[in-house]
Amino acid sequence: MAGRVDGKIAIVVGAGQTPGETIGNGRATAIVLAREGAQVVVADRDLGSAEETMRMLVAEGGAGMAVQTDATSEAAVKALVEATLARYGRIDILHNNVGASIALGDAVATDITEEAFDRSFAVNLKSAWLAAKHALPALRESQGSIVSISSLAVLQAYPLVGYKTMKAAVVALTQNLAAANAQYGVRVNTILPGLMNTPMAIEARVAQGRPREEVVGSRDAKIPLGRKMGTAWDVAKAALFLHSDDARFITGVSLPVDGGEWVSYGG
Repeated sequence: MAGRVDGKIAIVVGAGQTPGETIGNGRATAIVLAREGAQVVVADRDLGSAEETMRMLVAEGGAGMAVQTDATSEAAVKALVEATLARYGRIDILHNNVGASIALGDAVATDITEEAFDRSFAVNLKSAWLAAKHALPALRESQGSIVSISSLAVLQAYPLVGYKTMKAAVVALTQNLAAANAQYGVRVNTILPGLMNTPMAIEARVAQGRPREEVVGSRDAKIPLGRKMGTAWDVAKAALFLHSDDARFITGVSLPVDGGEWVSYGG
């Protein structure tokens, strides 16, 4: 049986991950797309981590290539797109997974440094725009799909100004790109993950000195659906749907994947 993205060429930007005990959103998405038949270009600033993701794909019968890239550099992103086209001749899927908060020095508005704010802009917003800018000509040819990872923080009273601001801007970017590219058959959507048990979310808080059990337990308790955080596989399966032809009439949406957190508690 053919997979839901069988024969597609996918770029997953941020498909390595922060070291940790669980799997990250980008790595899980790359694996799920490969399971469903896509050839996956695994892009990450850490080539070793990208190669580890690729080994996991190959072990499951998937295929693709690992590429080192700096998602905040236009030259690097342009080179990533060019390398993909040189290898495969087309691009059908662009998945923007890059993002961080505490690890970038995020803080409340009165405490964040200018350098940390600029880092948050570059990592959380500029990276998604750069990837779209350079992949869109090929995506228009293939009538492809873009999915960017935002955050449920855009709907909540999230205290740290950089992540909240930039991830909200990703929603606006998604809407802009969706409207501008519908005429070409390109669909552009975003996912708003809630509390997830991923290395990016957990390890930074553990590094601040909080016991792992306390971090995980406090986050689990906030989830109405099953009283347990989601995992990267939940995000990956939502991404698979949005990238697949099952979502052929869906564009410009922001999809919460949050175990009922938003509808239960709101901001």
